[in-house]
Amino acid sequence: MEPTADAPLLTWEQAGVTESATWWSANGRPAPKKLVVVDDRLTTVQAVKYAAQGTAMLWLGDFHNAKQILSAIDRRLAKGKKGEAAPRPVLGDADAFYRLRQARAQRSRMMSLILVPLTFDTPGGAAQVPLPRAPQVGPAVEFAYANQLGFGEGSAVVSLQELTGVLSAYQWYLTGIDIPAVNGRIHPHYGTFLPTRHEYVDLVAQAPLGNPELAFDVGTGTGLLAAVLVHRGVKKVVGTDIHQRAVDCANENFTRLGLQESAEAQLSSMFPEGRAPLIVCNPPWLPGSAATTLDAAVYDPGSTMLLQFLGGLPHHLTDDGEAWLILSDLAEVLGLRSRQMLLDAIDQAGLEVIDRLDTTPRHQRAADRSDPLHAARSREVTSLWRLRPKRPNGFHRG
Repeated sequence: MEPTADAPLLTWEQAGVTESATWWSANGRPAPKKLVVVDDRLTTVQAVKYAAQGTAMLWLGDFHNAKQILSAIDRRLAKGKKGEAAPRPVLGDADAFYRLRQARAQRSRMMSLILVPLTFDTPGGAAQVPLPRAPQVGPAVEFAYANQLGFGEGSAVVSLQELTGVLSAYQWYLTGIDIPAVNGRIHPHYGTFLPTRHEYVDLVAQAPLGNPELAFDVGTGTGLLAAVLVHRGVKKVVGTDIHQRAVDCANENFTRLGLQESAEAQLSSMFPEGRAPLIVCNPPWLPGSAATTLDAAVYDPGSTMLLQFLGGLPHHLTDDGEAWLILSDLAEVLGLRSRQMLLDAIDQAGLEVIDRLDTTPRHQRAADRSDPLHAARSREVTSLWRLRPKRPNGFHRG
């Protein structure tokens, strides 16, 4: 296969022979520019040196030993130069948060430089890792990499860190996540946000529901909130997402739940066509750049999606309609965005606040004192903002 901008070709020397394979990354990581071949003789110290230089290591030894060296690198990088744990950001100190995030991103980049090969024994057959003691990866590889150029033929190289995540995500997909609000399970595709935080789902399940004829779910992801709305009695819900994999995931979940006649997902950067009496959005909660496609579910550069959603609401709500904005205040606690900035954006979009429903997180990380962000997470509040176009003498609550 010829190298392209979408599928770069990696080459290396092995036993005096030049080998090559296509670079794949389901997370959108760029292909490494430098590559060395390594095996079970590689030490953690040497691996960290290679990684610090930006040199990728193609592992051709025992698969379990590769996982052990990856864990050893992780432990070493988790500590500072003096062997101390990373400092904890002070509440409201945005610079400290960004320094912590930069350090974590650098650590992730370095860990992603341990690579393993993938091969297809027959055209269209199952993928395998041709290393001793490697697990069966065929279904999981198809789950995450089926859209990569050259899938099902030849050979490829992937990050071991990413492949480990793919194997875990595939198990989440098979098992599904139990969601009481829909009386069933949501099965997340690779790269869609895992709906493990039930507090924001509960807000949508409990908020006062007006006109049940139609609703839009902007940034639908797995389709979870759309499914909740159908279970609450909304006759038709149209979800949108900028990623095709999310659209496919949502539509599959609607079918699994028997909701395909009442809910559908479409590929769109924001709103569907037309107007609706209810528009729901749960945008990424933190301003910041998304280093990988997985980060896009958490980080919203410049709060762009949030601002576009607010700005477009008056053009897509019916005259008597309202919008539900589901948003954590973690960005405010960390000093990344102020409450006043949010209120100003609501006001400038020609909207007013009808009410705000608040809840506190119940997920494990909120109680994890070893998390450098524990102080912020323990104070986090998730809110459902009920918004509508401004009316004379409208009620405003901040």
